[in-house]
Amino acid sequence: MTSEPTVGTEMVRAAREFLLRNRTDFDVAVRDFRWPRPEHFNFGLDWFDVIAAEHPDRPALKIVEEDGRSGSWTYAQLSARSDQMAAWLHELGVRRGMRVILMLGNQVELWEVILGAIKLGAVLIPASTLLATSDLRDRVERGRASFVIARDVDTPKFVGVDGDFVRIAVGQPVDGWIPYTDSISAATVFTPDGVTRADDILLLYFTSGTTALPKLVAHSHTSYPIGHLSTMYWIGLQPGDVHLNISSPGWAKHAWSNVFAPWIAGATVFLYNYGRFNAAELMRVMAEHEVTTFCAPPTVWRMLIQADLSALTTPPREVVGAGEPLNPEVIDQVRQAWGVTIRDGFGQTETTLAIGNSPGQPVKEGSMGRPMPGFTVALVDTVTGAVTPVDGSAVGEGEICLDLSRRPVSLMAGYHGDDDRTAEVMADGYYHTGDVGSVDSDGYVTYVGRADDVFKASDYRISPFELESVLLEHESVAEAAVVPSPDPLRLAVPKAYVVLTDGFPPDRETAAAIFRYSLEHLSPHKRIRRLEFAELPKTISGKIRRVELRGREDLIHAVGAAAPGAEFRLEDFPELRS
Repeated sequence: MTSEPTVGTEMVRAAREFLLRNRTDFDVAVRDFRWPRPEHFNFGLDWFDVIAAEHPDRPALKIVEEDGRSGSWTYAQLSARSDQMAAWLHELGVRRGMRVILMLGNQVELWEVILGAIKLGAVLIPASTLLATSDLRDRVERGRASFVIARDVDTPKFVGVDGDFVRIAVGQPVDGWIPYTDSISAATVFTPDGVTRADDILLLYFTSGTTALPKLVAHSHTSYPIGHLSTMYWIGLQPGDVHLNISSPGWAKHAWSNVFAPWIAGATVFLYNYGRFNAAELMRVMAEHEVTTFCAPPTVWRMLIQADLSALTTPPREVVGAGEPLNPEVIDQVRQAWGVTIRDGFGQTETTLAIGNSPGQPVKEGSMGRPMPGFTVALVDTVTGAVTPVDGSAVGEGEICLDLSRRPVSLMAGYHGDDDRTAEVMADGYYHTGDVGSVDSDGYVTYVGRADDVFKASDYRISPFELESVLLEHESVAEAAVVPSPDPLRLAVPKAYVVLTDGFPPDRETAAAIFRYSLEHLSPHKRIRRLEFAELPKTISGKIRRVELRGREDLIHAVGAAAPGAEFRLEDFPELRS
């Protein structure tokens, strides 16, 4: 175990301590924070091992299973085990820069491999256990993977995947796969074959592909390991915290809040492995294990508020939401029950938390917050190119962009194997997120929607998110997605696809109630004019595929016909006309 601090260690420590000291002094943090930019850095060797030497008995990882079984591993234990893992992988032929697909669930082996591969200098390609053979074929081919580490139950998915890659199975023995248990007898001493350059590639993330073939996002040994200082600051993580983040392995958010941000802070990563979501059980586990900070996607928050939140008598100190913007109704109900405010934030696979509501700051209803320390954000008009700085000096709307003249450490290296797409998103001195927002006179950013989700109806710009937020306030609506529905007169009208809460039938009476609520709470040009009850198509990372719903609308309304027996139209409810 390497435990001597390096130049990189001290640079990151200084930046972390600065953010911890100013965790509630947002103005000072923004004014004086500077990104650490070491020439060499290895998160496993230069950070995790150092924390392990300083706090050997502090829990680094806790996993609780649905049946009550649990496991806990200290920083010292994971430090030693990841040394052994690095030595074993090297023995199998893994070398610096080689690509390793990692397809595991929330199990200790996942973190052992992550740390071991980082120490070794290998490139990790995280993969969800929900991926199909076609997805894995794409990851092996475009990722040029030399090794695959997967659960035994997932190995059949690789039967149709060609390629000269070494297969390692975690769990029961599988023919043709090297048993992960062989690593237990490997050498316990690991000696790096050299230094890790800060700009060496560490992670290749396939995006969830909401609109097209997944992009392959490349991150370096600093962009995520150091870049998540901003995520630590947003969550409000402190040394010794117990942090629960509900996210599936294989996606960037899992690395955000189940690896880098908590371990930068010296906190404990806490996991609850459940098969089917049960709000009461989740809150019981949170109370029993004294969870202090909690992050969940909007889908989970929406399910939580349907339960009795008062059952959790010791709420976490900090609660945040990420993945998609949170609706004001959700935030209000949690505040009333727990006495804490869910703080929203904005980031992407391509970067870390860029905009957010950090601890101690006033939270404006519906706003994602302000740019985090280390980020210079601007809104760029997608038509004129006019730039509105996000600093409180002006108001405006446009695509959320990061100023590359003050490039944050956290920004991706680029899209692997796609120079044209990289150049496109890095054009004109900005990284273009593809998300549209508005900024007020206090510098707070409000999410409008994906650039390709915002649409015009009767020449008015419509933000699906704004309409969805209103619909979610109605007691019958569990989830909603608003898309343009072709209309011969208005070009398009807002249509809502709705998932109902328990107890509400998908009938005309329920549709009338939702239409009535829309009429009462939305301006005339924003009112929902078509409605359909249906399950929402989602990516395997849980994001709504509005592109699929838009395509369906174009198909069923190609000749002006409604979806047979499925669609309700506002004009069919004369009793609602004012």
